[in-house]
Amino acid sequence: MSSLEPAQSELPLQISAPDARSMAAVDDIMLIDIRTPMEWSRSGLPEGAVALSIQQQDFPQALLDLVEGDRSRPIALICATGNRSAMLQRYLQGQGYRQVSDVSEGMMGNHAAPGWLRRGLPVKPYPG
Repeated sequence: MSSLEPAQSELPLQISAPDARSMAAVDDIMLIDIRTPMEWSRSGLPEGAVALSIQQQDFPQALLDLVEGDRSRPIALICATGNRSAMLQRYLQGQGYRQVSDVSEGMMGNHAAPGWLRRGLPVKPYPG
């Protein structure tokens, strides 16, 4: 790469909950909570996140609308423990989304990391 070419800012495939929070706060990513309304009601939504359930029947179109048709818009997906977000990440990459990151520890944590809630990161109530 020559020094005249702009550096490509590639979104990492996985990011931590604190990094997702920081990046969402400055609009570097759109943080999307893909859990269910019941899960949102129980634990709240990550501060700075948009609620869009993967179980929503029109999810693919709703996501496309959310990113205003821009499949290159940087997005980060969060679920409870990282399983659904990882599967959805692979699906979206196959659908032409170019910058999709997985908040792999999720809201509740897993064997690798404590999760959004145990880290004490801020949440907002689900208005539903």
